[in-house]
Amino acid sequence: MRTPVALLLELGVILAALSILGTLARRLTLSPIPLYLLAGLAVGEGGVAPVPASGEFVETGAAIGVILLLLVLGLEFSLPEFAVGMRRHVPSAGVDLVLNAVPGAVAGLLLGLDGLGTLALAGATYISSSGIVARLLSDLHRLGNRETPAVLSVLVLEDCAMALYLPVIAVPASGGSWWQAALGALIAITAVLAAFTVSYRWGHHLGRVIEHPDEEQLLLRVLGLTLLVAALAELVHASAAVGAFLVGLALTGETATRTRAVLGPLRDLFAAVFFLAIGVSVDPAELVPVLPAALALAAVTLVTKVVTGRYAARRDRVGRRGQWRAGTALIARGEFSLVIVGLVGTTHDTLGPLVTAYVFLLALAGPLLTRLAGTGAPRPRLGAPAGRPAPP
Repeated sequence: MRTPVALLLELGVILAALSILGTLARRLTLSPIPLYLLAGLAVGEGGVAPVPASGEFVETGAAIGVILLLLVLGLEFSLPEFAVGMRRHVPSAGVDLVLNAVPGAVAGLLLGLDGLGTLALAGATYISSSGIVARLLSDLHRLGNRETPAVLSVLVLEDCAMALYLPVIAVPASGGSWWQAALGALIAITAVLAAFTVSYRWGHHLGRVIEHPDEEQLLLRVLGLTLLVAALAELVHASAAVGAFLVGLALTGETATRTRAVLGPLRDLFAAVFFLAIGVSVDPAELVPVLPAALALAAVTLVTKVVTGRYAARRDRVGRRGQWRAGTALIARGEFSLVIVGLVGTTHDTLGPLVTAYVFLLALAGPLLTRLAGTGAPRPRLGAPAGRPAPP
């Protein structure tokens, strides 16, 4: 089988450029995410150096990147601990929904969108980017922070809400009836609850099945299982990221430690492709007309996400600096917002460019503001694994 020369050349240039940008970001003690996003803007359609031959690889790699980011993130926590946090943060989910979906709905009405377009814009402003947040927490060494369980609880509850939301907009957008949308939402949420129950009750047996002394076998088993679970989650309109996160939560002890080690380089590679893909999806020429509206919407929902994160962290009795870190960590929007506009944006001329510009602005601003949030002196989180200090 002959590999196209253009594909190899473009991928080689892309990876080399990402390496240079990543090195620059590390020297500046910044997350490389904003630089990867700008690189994607440069090589996307309408950019200064488009790479058409590698488009399919970038799209597929981005999907794998989100899955690996959430899988490795799940490996950092125990399922019982996380289940307690989820129950405690149901009120946080309500605050999150009201504060962040309402601005999108109001903007939709002001822009003259119909009911479906308004609902889609509300969803785009509501949902944070699990992929970006997961990478930020790792880059900034905040996985052991006291506010991190609150951030993750909000993210997973958002993804569960998407299991209800996506069928509600996808079915009408494709011409289906309301009862088909309701049935799809019921199936999706049932599947998510079943997955949580199975993982909670029998997940501890998973490590025995996955464990193997050979690293190659361990990698193949974990990755194969994760992709299967992610595919099943997508099949029922739930989030592949939630499926991957549950697999990570179910793995504990030595198995989790070894899995983190073997998956680390693979996660970093595909995570970089994921951030690049967000930039590639943006056509700079389409952004200019909608930029004022996108800036206004981004400014409002940036503040509402910070309020959401602070409220969630306060429920865990986290200090003021930790509350600010939690709030800024949730700012970034990304993959789900783009999925939403992909479902209904073709029927609304304004919606697609507006959401794309909005996502790009907050995907850039989120990592920068998260980095600027106070660091404080380290103090361990109650119940955190040894060696992972946590600021208050």
